This record gives sequence, C-alpha cells and structure tokens, in this order.
Amino acid sequence: MYSHKHLLFACAGYANEVMSNTNVAENSLPISITTTLSNFIANSSSTHIPEEWRKLGRLHILDTLASIVACRNLETATVGRKYSLSLSGGTGSSSATILGTHHRASVVDAVFAGAMAGHGAEINDFIPSAYVQPGPAIVSVAIGLAESRGLSGDGVLRAVVTGYEMASRFPKAIGTGNLRKAGLANHGIGPTFGAAAAAASLLKLPPDRIADVFAYCAQQASGSWQWLLDTEHIEKLFVFAGMGARAGLHAALMAEAGFRGVPDSLDNSGGWLQSSAFPGGDSNLTGLVTDLGRRTELTETGFKRYLVGGPTQPAVHGLLTLLPNITTNQEAKATIAMPGSADSFRNAAMPALNLRYLFAIILLDGRLDFIDAQSRKRLQTDTAVQDLVRKVEVVQDSTQEAPKGQPRTESARVIIEQVSGKCHEIFVPYVKGYPSHPMSENEVEEKALGLMALFLGVEKAQVVIAKVRELDRTSRVDELVHLIAR
Repeated sequence: MYSHKHLLFACAGYANEVMSNTNVAENSLPISITTTLSNFIANSSSTHIPEEWRKLGRLHILDTLASIVACRNLETATVGRKYSLSLSGGTGSSSATILGTHHRASVVDAVFAGAMAGHGAEINDFIPSAYVQPGPAIVSVAIGLAESRGLSGDGVLRAVVTGYEMASRFPKAIGTGNLRKAGLANHGIGPTFGAAAAAASLLKLPPDRIADVFAYCAQQASGSWQWLLDTEHIEKLFVFAGMGARAGLHAALMAEAGFRGVPDSLDNSGGWLQSSAFPGGDSNLTGLVTDLGRRTELTETGFKRYLVGGPTQPAVHGLLTLLPNITTNQEAKATIAMPGSADSFRNAAMPALNLRYLFAIILLDGRLDFIDAQSRKRLQTDTAVQDLVRKVEVVQDSTQEAPKGQPRTESARVIIEQVSGKCHEIFVPYVKGYPSHPMSENEVEEKALGLMALFLGVEKAQVVIAKVRELDRTSRVDELVHLIAR
C-alpha cells in the first residue's frame, strides 16, 4: 500500500479516525481537504503502488485504447478530430498525436480529440457508484502529455491510478443526488478533476501548485444533464469525455505556467466545494480523503463485457444465452424486465442504449455486431428490424431494485415467447464486468483483442496488448502511440 508519509498531510491516520466520527452534514473536516489531496497527488509520482492496482490500471488503459481504435472512424470521433485539427493541426514543439491516428495537434487539442474517440461508442469503462466514465478523458490526457513531454510509461500508469481516484471520489463526496439537483452532470465533474490529477501527477507539480489546479478545476467544473436529450451521442460524448480532458489538462498546465488561484479552494466556506449548492443531502466530503491510498477506486470501476451501454448488458447477455434455443423467425413476443428507468432503454435514440433495437439485430443476425450496435441508419431504416422491434417490450421490475442505501444493481429477466407457444426465460442477476463481479485479466484482454483486431489485424492487436502489459517498464510511450495509429 501507499505509505502514510507519502500520502496524507500530518497525522493522516489520526485524521481519518477523527473524520469517521465527523458530522458530514455540517461539511466540516478536522484536516484540510486541499492540503491532503494536493500532497497525495504530489507524491503519486514516487510512492509505492501495489501490483494489483498496477494491473488494474494497465487493464483500464488497454480497454480505453481498444475503444479509441474501434471508434476512430465513427462520426463521434471524427467530429472531435476535425475540430482539433482546425485549431492546431501540425507538429509544433508542444504537440501530441491524436490517439488512433497519425495526426498531431497541440497537446490540449490532441487529448480532446483522443478523449472524444475513447467514448465514441458505449464500450468504455465506467464507475457506477459515481456515474462517471473515466477512461477516455484520463487515459487520453496521461498518454498525450507523456508523449509530448517524453515521459515514461510508469509515469502514465501512476497518473492514471491517481486520476481515477479523483474522478470517482469527487462526485460521490459532493453527492450524486446533490449534483443532480444543482443541474450538474457527474459525468463532466469527475473527469475534469480526474484528468487534472493525472496531468499534475505527470508534471510532478508541488502541492501548492496542485492547490491552484483544484481552483481552476472548480472554475471549469460543468456539464448539464441536458445530455440525456442528445440523440446522436456527440453532446453526450463532449460532456462525458472531451470536456473533462480539456478542462483538466488546462487546469494543470495553467498552474504549471504560474496561474495562481484560491489556495484553499476545497476548504474555503466561499469556495466551490463548500458551496450552498451542495449542502446536506447525500454529500460526504470525508469520502475525498477517507482511506486515501489504502484502497483504490479502481476496484469500483467496471468494464463493459458487451459493446453496448452499461444498463443494457444483462438483457443482452440473457438473449445471447437463450439464442441457441430459439427457432429463427418464430418469435412472437420478447419481454425484458429490468430495474431502474426502463423507459430510458425502451426507445432510446442511441442504438447502443435501445434494448428493443439490440434485441432485434441479435435475433436477426444471430450475434451482436459492434458496428450494427452503433448504427443509427439501421435503427431508422431496416424494415426487418422495425418489424421485430414491435414484438419487444421493456418494463421496469421493482423486485430487482437494490434496497435503499445499497449500490445500484444491473440485472434483467428475459422472456422469449415463440409462435408455437414455447417459452424461453432466463434471469441474469449480473454480467461480469460490473465492480461486484469483475472481469478477469484474460477476459479484458480478449475483449480488447476482439475490438482492435477488426481494425489493426490480430497480430498488431496482440502486440498492443503486450506493450500495455509492460507499460510501467517503458521509458517512453511513443511506440505504443504509433502502434494504435492508422
């Protein structure tokens, strides 16, 4: 584990014990949040990281790179790339590669485009307890900055581990409910602080500079729940990935350049974190520092087993399991019962979140295809799909809801009725990849291989996987960046 002297400011063990008895509703802490987090990040470039955490970090880097490779040519990625190249395309001294391509732009613009590619489809990692998808923003910032500055793979891994910590802790400490009431999307807040922490770690900023980083994160912390109305995955993508990557890296580079901010912005009663917008409710500011360095938020981060949105995974798994028993073209009715907001997945405009559409293409094709799972054209124009969609119903099942105060669950009951009267039914309590039921190292690598092989070929995809395995033993990341470019 991280040693106490490298992690917490002045008697952290005692501070954590005191904090466990603190009345968090009063938003008062016996130690400085700003100082504690600043010291944690400042020391992240040298402190000991357990091998299990390193392995998880490498797997999340691999998962994100696989997503970037797969999404490179989707409009969601190309629009970000076109924008970045229009601003600063070229090979200046502070440029970096736009991941997945041979194009270069200023480091901020390059990581913005890389992050947009990383969340170009619903296939990247997620933190369900924080409602954050950290990989696209944090990994893009870490690799882009490391390439630009000639920094090591070990530095990248340390930055990613540190960034995930902040991306997960900030939304939960403020309170996911409080953020919703304030109209702020967790999905934008977490990546902003996570990307900033990753950049500050790589830049080896001292604690007082990192305090300034937090001040400029606070000024840029944004994101509206309006993304729920997005039908093309572009505005959503900006909120979940591009915005946080850009804002977080900006904050770190500004602090490095000498921008000064409120030195105790996370503790000041007039500061953003202590704002009247986040009082009481489900806030838990002690969560920012409790067990910091003793446990990792990486274990709270999941992988998407299937190449579709997180809440749709159990239903998709259920149908794929039943598929060998179903007679083709003999489906009379399909029912999907799930917890949460079933309405959101009944007629979602985004194909990878539309359960009726996903069921239709699986039944028609006999498999789940990555390209078709993202195809708005097929959703809107395929008459065979539309005929099957009419036979699929999605309903909310309150018996699958987690008890109040317990972590949310992802489950589904799938029932397929055939015209003969035969009925096939399966209950899927979970799908591997969720934090409570993690995918193995081999399973994550197999997912990455399957995705990347479609575009890089099997041999090159295997080389990428091997390079990520040894990432923390490489002096530079340039070769890895080149391997995924096309």
